[in-house]
Amino acid sequence: MSSVPNASALMKIGQLKKPYGIKGWLWVFSDTDDRTAIFDMHPWWMKTATGMKPLTVKAWREQGTGIVAQFEQVPDRNVAETMNGVTVWVEQNVLPETAEDEYYWSDLVSLRVMNEQDEYLGNITEMFETGAHDIMRVTANSDSLDNEERLIPWHKQTVMKVNMTEKTVLVSWPSDY
Repeated sequence: MSSVPNASALMKIGQLKKPYGIKGWLWVFSDTDDRTAIFDMHPWWMKTATGMKPLTVKAWREQGTGIVAQFEQVPDRNVAETMNGVTVWVEQNVLPETAEDEYYWSDLVSLRVMNEQDEYLGNITEMFETGAHDIMRVTANSDSLDNEERLIPWHKQTVMKVNMTEKTVLVSWPSDY
């Protein structure tokens, strides 16, 4: 059995939802682009009130428009009832390599955001998706241009350059937007 990883080395990849059936199966919400790719990453860890615990997939399948899975740690529906909302994590070193112009959201959080007018807008504090685009929440700080929080679409027309070495993102986003 693996030792419990350092929390800073983990990335959230999904969440358990309500039970499915009576044998302890649960609906799984995957944060991965290819939702079934979540099962290629392991070992899984679940965040509980008493810390990180291992979570071992026994079986999984696509069910309608979703995914359901059975776990060694969830023997029946009674235990499954207590698992709704549990987050699923993996160590970052088991994640697949990204393409040159692809990034894990966790790598983008904390990057400095500059616009084409060389104005510092703040740091990325969160990435999330809407139906149309991924969005970066840029939060102002004492060094930024102003005190405005900005929601900037992560789109090829908006994001001009990402420099991981300098920890910056250049955006086509005037400060008065």
